[in-house]
Amino acid sequence: MSSKDHVFTLGIEEEFAIIDPETRQLRSHIQEILEDGKMMLKERVKPEMHQSVVELGTEICRDIADARQHVASLRSDLAGLAARDGLKIASMGTHPFSHWRDQLITEGERYKEIVRDMQLLARANLIFGLHVHVGIPDRETAIHVMNQARYFLPHIYALSVNSPFWVGHDTGLKGYRLKVFERFPRTGIPDSFESLSEYDDYCKLLVKTGCIDNAKKIWWDIRLHPFFDTLEVRVCDAQSRIDDTLGIAALIQAVIVKLHKLLRQNVTFRIYRRRLLDENRWRASRYGIDGKLIDFGQECEAETRSLIHEIIEFVETEVEELGTRREMNHIEKVLRPARTASWRSGNGRMT
Repeated sequence: MSSKDHVFTLGIEEEFAIIDPETRQLRSHIQEILEDGKMMLKERVKPEMHQSVVELGTEICRDIADARQHVASLRSDLAGLAARDGLKIASMGTHPFSHWRDQLITEGERYKEIVRDMQLLARANLIFGLHVHVGIPDRETAIHVMNQARYFLPHIYALSVNSPFWVGHDTGLKGYRLKVFERFPRTGIPDSFESLSEYDDYCKLLVKTGCIDNAKKIWWDIRLHPFFDTLEVRVCDAQSRIDDTLGIAALIQAVIVKLHKLLRQNVTFRIYRRRLLDENRWRASRYGIDGKLIDFGQECEAETRSLIHEIIEFVETEVEELGTRREMNHIEKVLRPARTASWRSGNGRMT
């Protein structure tokens, strides 16, 4: 099966902050939004650990144009629901100054269980992410695509960093959200797996030994979703603008399509060890697109912007096939140094 024989569907999940527009502080208000929105948004709106966080998830989208319509509509509907109670919705990786200890935990046995298990780690996990699903029905193929896609995660993450502040402090990092989240077990860039059976055996062992009750509690930066036939990229900070979200989603989709195509041609992208990829992940957190990443093939540092440009060139054919030229053009604009400061100010923009 070639890539043209398979539609690489998209699903986008965004986590938003519920904000009091007067104080700009977080407001624990998810129950009211769920009650008001259950008819309008149905299963597309979900609670998170803290009552000041709300998640929106699109339906399965056939292409980027479909995803754009879904994301725009969901954001608009959510903003309308919040406005009924005089509140706003904001999007960023971390809130600049609200403190996690002031936030209420969402009611429900699931969240009580996580707090019992994770304790302070769960209570302090007040972060906002962007998760992108790309459909791959053949899970054996998907695990090999996942192995190879790991290399690109720091580059994509650097493009998304949107969380320099934490509980009123300038952290000095462009992206602090992952530093909060990686306190959890089973996070970060995963090791590579020789086969789907090796991955399945790993998941079964964790369940059998009481480490987890299901594979959804494996929270890697990229994972083979346990219930959907998708690869889910979870590394990115939440984005303030719709164009930013769609640009990142389109780049993720194009990379996965490219790697899938190469695999079908018996061409494999080199698989690097996690300990090397983690070096780039740290650099992406610290400097975003303003820094340098390691080009492991050349064994040298290179400007992050330059390396992302190379990725866009790498997926040029796939971008044309997928119809995502508009989204790639937006990423090209983001990469221009003159626009970086305004786009990456770290201040969540009100929706």
